[in-house]
Parts: sequence; structure tokens; C-alpha cells
Amino acid sequence: MTKTWAVLHDRNARLFLTAVTVSGFGTSALWLVSGIWVKDLTGSDGLAALCMLAMWAPTLAGPLLGALADRVPRKPLLIGGSLLPAALLPVLFAVDSPDRVWLVLTVLCVYGAAGVVHDAAESALVAGAVAPSLLGGFNGLRMAVTEGMKLVAPLAGAGLYALQGGPGVALLDAITFLLAALLYAGLRVRQSRPDPVTPPTSTQSEGEPSRRTPVGAGTRHIWAHPILRPLVLAGGTTMLFAGLNGALIYAVIDGLGHSPAYAGALYAAQGAGSVAVGLVSGPALRRLGERRFAAYGIALTAVAAGLRAIPSDPPALACSAAIGAGLPCVLIAALTAVQRETPDALLGRAVATAHTLVYTPNVLGLAAGAALVELVDQRPLSALLGVAWLATAVPLFQRPASASRIASRSPSDANPA
Repeated sequence: MTKTWAVLHDRNARLFLTAVTVSGFGTSALWLVSGIWVKDLTGSDGLAALCMLAMWAPTLAGPLLGALADRVPRKPLLIGGSLLPAALLPVLFAVDSPDRVWLVLTVLCVYGAAGVVHDAAESALVAGAVAPSLLGGFNGLRMAVTEGMKLVAPLAGAGLYALQGGPGVALLDAITFLLAALLYAGLRVRQSRPDPVTPPTSTQSEGEPSRRTPVGAGTRHIWAHPILRPLVLAGGTTMLFAGLNGALIYAVIDGLGHSPAYAGALYAAQGAGSVAVGLVSGPALRRLGERRFAAYGIALTAVAAGLRAIPSDPPALACSAAIGAGLPCVLIAALTAVQRETPDALLGRAVATAHTLVYTPNVLGLAAGAALVELVDQRPLSALLGVAWLATAVPLFQRPASASRIASRSPSDANPA
């Protein structure tokens, strides 16, 4: 736990984590309440589900939106990325009838786009503001506080919604973003020139101006990198299976003989597991390395998902906690590796691209799982899912490509034109 305390004693890391905690509380509250609000106004489950889609859809444009974090100074971009939602959320005060639900969906879509830019700028800025030896611990603590807010904030948001309605929750979220902006303003970071020009190629003289690195450079960097590609692909596959697994939750509850409200207990156990692994991920990453840390986490998650076929409460709760502990491992490992292995000029695009490749499959998995659970019994489906998921960990246990291959690359290879 020594390195965990070292992260907390780092001024920049402490400000980042406090800002993430504050803004994450408001985001988690709005995430739950927006669907409830739309459902109450329209009575439509489909429109309520669109709230989640509106927030997630901008992730598909991650490589494009992430380019802003490489072409605009990152600290002002981070502050602006907090002030924009704070200024936009009061628009929701006007939503008081079904014919104004479009305002909710529009605000959530812009909110999601700002979040993509914000996450890219934050991850890129962290890589330069926090010591490299603390990055794994920082990312683990960030995961811990994010998951911790998911345990507390939705209940608080639901309570505030019952008292003040949707506008009250929107105001709370706006205030949390204002506080986050103030915290980001206190960061002490070295501002590098955004999107520096690339080194001259063999056909370009030293005096000839270079082109800016294109939007797709982050994607090419991840795909060509022998360390990043397997981690990001494993993360995407894991989130695909996580979507499938998540779609089975109510079938699992039916098998246990409980009402749908029992999902709260399972989600709480999962959240507790995620908080726990976030606290120990720094030491675990140093001991195991990114690949093995991710592989062990995937293996734990796969076994737990498969054992959910057992129709008994203790295994169900234990499996939820194990899934919560195992699932974040590959996400923490992939983000930490991207931050360490990516040149500063590409970091915003690389982070946003990694988020797109990792999290988009989750939506596909949810859709596929929703269809499969209507056709196949949950127990054999969970068992098969566990076996398939376990296979995802196998490539990460294999020895990675030689580091000398990376070291021998020219600067233009690391920062492609």
C-alpha cells in the first residue's frame, strides 16, 4: 500500500482524483435519473433506454474527438470540458413535458461528447503530470473512486429526484462540474506545444514544414505496437463478453427466485469488488506487469461468470464480487500501457481510440445477450460464456514481442506522419 499513499501524496494526482470523485458523483446520479425522468414523462421504456445510448454514442467518434487533446493545450481543454456541461445542464430546467424530451437526449449527447474529449485530455495530461512509476496506482485509484461513486451516487440522485425532480439533479451535476473545473485549474503541469510537427521524412528537407499528425495516427500506433494491440483487443473482447454477461442478470435473478430488485445486491457486490481491486492495482501491476495482471483479471472474471450457472445466493454474490474485481484489471492495464507507450503528440488520440475499441463492444454484447437470453436457458449460456471468456486470457500469458523491436524504431515510426 506504500505506492498507494505515494499517489495520494502527489499533489497533481490528488487534485485529479478529487476532481474525478466530485464530477463522477454528479455523472453517476444523472446517469440513473435521466432514464427515470424520461420514463416518467413519456411512459416509454425505449425512450428511457435512449438516454444511455445518447451518452455512449459519442464514444464511436473517439479518435476524432480525441484529436482535440493533441491540438489544444490540455489543461485549458480539461477545464473547458468541465465548464461546458456545467453551462449546458441548466437547459434541462425547461423539460417539463413529453414534447421536450428531445432536449434531454440532445444535452446527453453533447454531454457524452464532452466526456470523450475530457477523458482523452485527462489521461494525456496525467501521463505528464504524474510520475510514470505512479501511473498504475493512479489508474487503479481512479477506477476505485469511479466505482465507489456508482455505489453511492445513484441512490443519492434517486432521492434528490424524488424531492426536486430532474432539474434538481441537473443542478447538482452542474455544480460538481464547476467544482471539478476549479480543481483542474490548480494543477501544476508543464504545457507542451500541441500537436508538434513530425520529424522530416527521408524525402523531406530539414527546412521544409512537416504535416500535422493525422487523426488516424493514434489508431495506427496502437495497432502496430506489440504491447498495446493485444491489451486493447483483450479489453474489447472482455467488454463484449461483459455485455453478454450483463444482459443475463435478470435471468440469473429469476433462477435464484428473487424479484428484480435483487439486482441491487448483485451490483453492490460487484462494485465492492471493483473498489477493492482499484486499491491494490498499483502494486499488482508492478509485480505482474500489464499483460499478466490483465490475464489474471480476465481469468477470474471468466470463471466467476461461468459459475453464475449455479442457482444459489452465496455463489451468486461471490461471483458478482469476483467479476467486479476481475473486470477492471484489463481496463486499468490497457490504459496504463497506452499512457506509458505512446508519444505525447499522439496521446489524446491514442487514449480516445483505445476507449472506443474497448467500450463499443460492450453495447454490442448487451444487444446480443438480450436476444440470446430469450432463446437459450441462462445456465448453459453462462457456462459457455465462461469458457469462451477464459480463452481471451490465453494470448496475454504468452511472452510479448521483444522490447528491442520497439526500441529500434525511428522517431517517425513512433509518431507517424
